[in-house]
Amino acid sequence: MPGKNTAAVETLSKSALRRQKEREKRYQTILAAAEKLFASEGYHMASMEQIADAAEVSVGAVYFYFKNKEDLLVQLMDEIGYLLRSIIGTAFKKHGPNITGFKKAGHAFFEDFCANYPEKCAIIFRESVGKSPEVEQHRKALFDKCTGDVLAALTVVAENQGLCFKGNFSPEIIAVIIMGIYERVAYEYILWQEKPEDLTHIGRDAVAFITGGIDNLFEGASCT
Repeated sequence: MPGKNTAAVETLSKSALRRQKEREKRYQTILAAAEKLFASEGYHMASMEQIADAAEVSVGAVYFYFKNKEDLLVQLMDEIGYLLRSIIGTAFKKHGPNITGFKKAGHAFFEDFCANYPEKCAIIFRESVGKSPEVEQHRKALFDKCTGDVLAALTVVAENQGLCFKGNFSPEIIAVIIMGIYERVAYEYILWQEKPEDLTHIGRDAVAFITGGIDNLFEGASCT
């Protein structure tokens, strides 16, 4: 009898695990469908019915996983933000806490993230702008985290090279400017001019411009 109970529990566990995987797969399928539609049709034009059709699920299934279209956009922003920070952070860590690592992180933004995920760029750089207060809050939180990552990287680079910035606010200013430039360049050449094939050259020019500015904000001599 104990053996039968154990088998029943194992069968139930496998069944529960399978259902969990199916739910996760359906959740990701709906998110992927929403991402494509938001990027191609625009957030306001895409309907929950269209998203359900694209995901090959019922409208009720979409509402089971997401409260509304706004919730879909917020969840997308969170997932895209995680991917973006992971790509940039991995590039920086791979090449070390120095100015080369900082440049490689910038190249990764344009060449690995923007070039490979234009639809995700459309979500965070275009479709999340000017929406509800909740969406704006998530957008601000994402860019605050990215700016914080840049600031932390700058601090590590300066410490590793024994350098000091000319002013107390210099690294913070650089971090804010970098995020502004990267966002604007991505918007201009991916979403307006649709030139993803030129991103390698465009991105490297932007990174070279930024790193030149960083050099100018370091003190002439190393810190003592």
